[in-house]
Amino acid sequence: MTPESLKWSAQLHLAPPSRTKRLQGDKITLPQSALEGLLAAAPVVSVQNGTNRHYTSNFDPFNQYSLVAERHARDVFADRQQQLPHPLTFRLVNPKNGRAVYAGIREFSAEEGEIGLSELLREALGLQANSTQSTRESTSAKDVDMEDADTPKAPTITIHAGTIPKGTYVKLRPLEAGYDPEDWKSLLERHLRENFTTLTSGEILVVPGARNEKFSFLVDQFEPEGEAICVVDTDLEVDIEAMNEEQARETLQRKLDKAKRAPGTAEGSSTGGAIFLDQEVHGQLLPGEYIDFELKQWDRKQDIEIRTNTDDDAVDVFVTPFSSHLRAKPRLEEHAFADFSDRPAKRLKLSHTNFDLEEAEHINIAVYAWKPENEPAAGKPIPFSLAVSYTTPNVEDATNDIRPASDEVVCKNCKQHIPKRTLPLHEAFCYRNNVSCPKCNNVYLKNSDAWRTHWHCSHDTAYGSGERSLQKHDSLLHPTSTLRCSSCDFEAYNIEVLARHRVADCPSKEILCQFCHLLVPQRGPDDPEFTDVEVLMSSLTPHEYADGARTTECHICSRIVRLRDMRTHLRLHDRERIGKPTPKLCANTICGRTIKAAEEVRVRKEQLGLCNDCFGPLYITTFDPEGKMLRRRIERRLLQQLMSGCGKSWCGNADWCKTGHVNSTGEDKVVSAKEALPRVRPVLDELAQGEIGGIRFCVDEAVQTRRATAEMLAAEGVYELPWCVKALEESGNNLSAAQSWLSDRAPKINEVLT
Repeated sequence: MTPESLKWSAQLHLAPPSRTKRLQGDKITLPQSALEGLLAAAPVVSVQNGTNRHYTSNFDPFNQYSLVAERHARDVFADRQQQLPHPLTFRLVNPKNGRAVYAGIREFSAEEGEIGLSELLREALGLQANSTQSTRESTSAKDVDMEDADTPKAPTITIHAGTIPKGTYVKLRPLEAGYDPEDWKSLLERHLRENFTTLTSGEILVVPGARNEKFSFLVDQFEPEGEAICVVDTDLEVDIEAMNEEQARETLQRKLDKAKRAPGTAEGSSTGGAIFLDQEVHGQLLPGEYIDFELKQWDRKQDIEIRTNTDDDAVDVFVTPFSSHLRAKPRLEEHAFADFSDRPAKRLKLSHTNFDLEEAEHINIAVYAWKPENEPAAGKPIPFSLAVSYTTPNVEDATNDIRPASDEVVCKNCKQHIPKRTLPLHEAFCYRNNVSCPKCNNVYLKNSDAWRTHWHCSHDTAYGSGERSLQKHDSLLHPTSTLRCSSCDFEAYNIEVLARHRVADCPSKEILCQFCHLLVPQRGPDDPEFTDVEVLMSSLTPHEYADGARTTECHICSRIVRLRDMRTHLRLHDRERIGKPTPKLCANTICGRTIKAAEEVRVRKEQLGLCNDCFGPLYITTFDPEGKMLRRRIERRLLQQLMSGCGKSWCGNADWCKTGHVNSTGEDKVVSAKEALPRVRPVLDELAQGEIGGIRFCVDEAVQTRRATAEMLAAEGVYELPWCVKALEESGNNLSAAQSWLSDRAPKINEVLT
């Protein structure tokens, strides 16, 4: 170490494993006092703040005396502070056996006087039984002498703060033959990036695989040479070499065998893909492998049935609907529905009312061939067929209800329907050759392997034939030890409980968050518990509940609302939207204006249903209680439109305006008073009787265009005409903005709040 490097050491007791379950890789936890000691021992460095700060009060760059004073002040009073190196690395030593290993810090949250170590570091330091000798056992004498004479019950660890070089190259040697880079390469990169700060020479890396397998590598060599290297913020070249020539030959042979048995080959499993209703797919499956299928289209109002047919009861079927909260493909330890019974033909029924199917984008189906863990991967492919269809009546149940005919009797041994005349001969043969199981009533040949290996589970009602079938049943439903979740500390007593946990309560289950739109674990370390009352009532995952606490602005009312409350808030807008009264249109049938609610009564009574703009030219201050003068003004205006026109080039009032007729047809039609009066008279008679309708006053171009656009929107049959006019009026005749306004604020035709 250089003189300016960090120098700090301490002796701490080992924290119990129950407090360090979250630690992975080479991460450790230290107490808060360790951080204080590290800061006190940190070297002092200059801080370059990038500002033009002057350390003398009367600094003049053109005065040589003040310039010299400024330089001296900078040397003496320049900003300096203690700074810890990044990343922090430590050398851990077990004083009892002298083993040493390097580690990185996770956090300063350990109990005072304790150090938390991951399982890897415990084994490296020889603090667990049957630990792997994975680190150098040489250490300096002072590391051993620092141990207190009165050794406490908890082991003592000597820790030194140190600086190690950035690694550029590392050679790893697999401890077993047959590792395929396609299986572990990406896993190794992710494992190192997330869980390691350092690599120690002679260390054993154990990389968990996607199928509960583990890949073990020995850290054999790296550059620059030394005891350890840092793998953070560096370009690290990784080389994989076999331990010896024999292992290399075995690995090569396994790769060749795997290539022969690759999916799609004659000796390998079939390839999956899309599957359709009423389509039967034939294929073959190697023991221990999966074939994935996707059902993308089906009638969501009907129940569906998934069937597999094969001669081997080791073939199982697993199903998981793909949705925002179910992203993983169905597997033995993680599925929503499954049939891994002991009968060869598997059958799954999915009800359309199932909650998981309501929001499913498609249905993932996996066919799997079970094999014991200690059985080698080699094996013959098992042929199978898979079909998906809508549910049909249970044929087996219908067959069991068939009663014997009048001339038939039931054999007491095999339970078959036998003609009465041949019953003695049948019974003589049946009792001599067949045997009926007293528990399941199935009939077997006395000398058959099926009867010799017939079994009934002592824990449940399952039964079958064959040692392999019994082994499968016991390993899945009655294992000798508890099954542990690969992502958390949950332990299950059988595979069904573990699968239910993985698709429901596992904190590490990936979901597509509806708020941040990212694939994240459904519960993070700082998120509330699943049992939290507010989480249960919100129907959200803990991550979504915490992430939904962020606020945003409602696009309708501009109020600040929490993301998780936005759906309820928008439903209030829906209730308000559906309950709104329909706007009132101007009685002028070509006018594109609505009447405000506050003016509705006055407009109906005094203005004959016309808006203020249409009624404006008709208004006078003369007292007219019976409306005779108003009707005469309406008559004059209509006659003027018919006989002279309005003179507006945009007018489209072809039926009641000469100008509109010319604009529409191109023909100049002359209308006399004798012809115009009979057309106007019915309108005036309706007004005298209090009926409003038939008035067609010419309007300006914008209002006329608004009315035409509104009629076009209303023709789609989604919204009524008054709402379309109101939307265009509010949006300034912008069609796209009007459509958004309708979607947010207008009720649809015959819409009911659900």
